[in-house]
Amino acid sequence: MPERKRVAVLADSDTRWKWGATTARRLVPDPRLTGYLLRGRATPTARQLGEVGVRADRLTEVTCAEFLAEIERERYDVVVLALVGGAVQAVLHGARALWPAPAGRPVLVTGYVGVVYEKLADGLLLRHGADLVLANSRHDAERFRAVYQGVGADAGAVTETALPFLGGAPYEPAGSRAHTVVFAVQPSVPDSRADRAYLLERAAGHARKHPDREVLIKLRSKPGEHTTHLEEQPYQRLAEKLPGGLPANCRLVYGNMGEVLDGTDLLVTVSSTAALESLHRSIPTAILTDLGIREALGNHHFLGSGCLASWDQLDSGLLPEGDPVWLAAQGVRTPGAPSPVGAGPVGAGPVGAGPAGAGPVGVPAAAGPGSAAGGDAYAVARAKVAGLLAATRLPPPAPYYTLTTAPGYLPGILARHRLAPDGTPLPGAARQEAGESRLRRRLRAHLREAARGAYRHGVQRVAPVIRRLGEL
Repeated sequence: MPERKRVAVLADSDTRWKWGATTARRLVPDPRLTGYLLRGRATPTARQLGEVGVRADRLTEVTCAEFLAEIERERYDVVVLALVGGAVQAVLHGARALWPAPAGRPVLVTGYVGVVYEKLADGLLLRHGADLVLANSRHDAERFRAVYQGVGADAGAVTETALPFLGGAPYEPAGSRAHTVVFAVQPSVPDSRADRAYLLERAAGHARKHPDREVLIKLRSKPGEHTTHLEEQPYQRLAEKLPGGLPANCRLVYGNMGEVLDGTDLLVTVSSTAALESLHRSIPTAILTDLGIREALGNHHFLGSGCLASWDQLDSGLLPEGDPVWLAAQGVRTPGAPSPVGAGPVGAGPVGAGPAGAGPVGVPAAAGPGSAAGGDAYAVARAKVAGLLAATRLPPPAPYYTLTTAPGYLPGILARHRLAPDGTPLPGAARQEAGESRLRRRLRAHLREAARGAYRHGVQRVAPVIRRLGEL
C-alpha cells in the first residue's frame, strides 16, 4: 500500500483555511494533513473554524519564520499557501533561502479563495514562484496567464481548477415562489455605514412586503472577530439601531454557508463568493445593483451573469437565473449538468482523513487550458502535483519579485514577516520554546489574544467614532 503523502496547509483566516484544506484534499488523495494558522489580526477563533465546516485534529498558530522552520524540519510533500499575496511572497522567498539549489523540497501550491475582482496584477505577482498557482475558472486562468506573460514571467504554474468547496445537492424549487431568502453579507463590501444600513433596511423591508417569506441575514463573523477583510460596521450593531427593529420573519444567522444554502430559495448578495456556491446549485441568485455596479463593490465581476438585480426588482418577485455561458466560463455547474463525481462536502472529517466517503472529489468545469474535459476540474492539477512529487529534486522557487526587479518593494514585504531581504529569518524571528514552561506559554497566548481583542475593538468601536469626529 503506498505511503500517504504529507501535506501542510498554512492559512491566515477562516475562509482561507477552508479553501486550503479542501484544496489539499482535492490535490492529494487521502493526505496526512497538518494545519497551521499564520499569526495576525485575522487569525480565526475556534468558533469561526468550526463554522467553515472543515474540522482539524490539530491546528498550530505560527509566524512566517516558525512555519519555515517547520517545513524544513518536517519535510512535507506538499505545502498549500492559503494566504494574502504578501505572505505568500514571504514564504516563497523563505523557501528559496532554505533550498537555494535543486533539492528534495515540498511542492508549493497557492491560489485564491474566491472571486478575484481587485489588485489582480499585485496579488498575482506576489504569488508568482509557487509550483502551482490555481485559478478557479477558465476566465481566471486566462487573466492570470496574461499578467505573467505581460511582465515576461513564466506562466506555466497557472493551473485551471474550480473552487474546491463547490458542491451540494442541486436546487429543487418548492413551487414558483421563494420561501427562504438569504442575504449573504460581506465584512467590507460596502464599507460605509450608510450603505450597509441601507442594505439592511431593504432586506428588512423585503421581509415586511413578503410576510410569507423568511429572510435570513447570513453573517460572516461575530463582533470582535475578524475575517480577511476588516469589518468596521457589523450588521449586528446596525440591526440594533434599525428603526422598528427587524420584523419577525427576518433574523440574523451564522453557520456554514453550504448548510444555509440547503434551505435557500433565493440568495442575495453584493459580490460574495457565496453567489458562485449558490449558482453552482442552480439556486436563484441576485447580485445587487442598488449601490451601482462598481469595481469597488466587486459586482462588476458578474457582468453577463444574468443575476444583476435591485431590491425593487426582488420585491416585485424577480428570481434571477444564471446565464449558462457565463457560468461555464466561471467553472460553475450549468443547469442540467451532471453532479461532480462523489459530490458532497469535502473535508468534513478530521485532519489526516480523506474527504467524506473515499477518494478525491472532482468539481466540474468547462474544458480549457489546464482543465479536464471529463468533468473533474482537479485532474490536471493532481497530475501536475504527482509529476512534481515523482521528481527526485525540484529547482528552487523563482519568484518574479527579486531585489533586482523590485528593490523598493520586496524588502518591505519580507520585513513585515520578519525576514531579511535574502529570505532568511531575522534574529529572534523564530521563537525557541524548548525548555519554556507551560505556564509561560499559556500566559503569552493569553496576552496575544488580549492584544488581538484590543485591536479588533479599536477597529470596530474606536475608529468609526474618530472618523465621525473628523467629519464634524
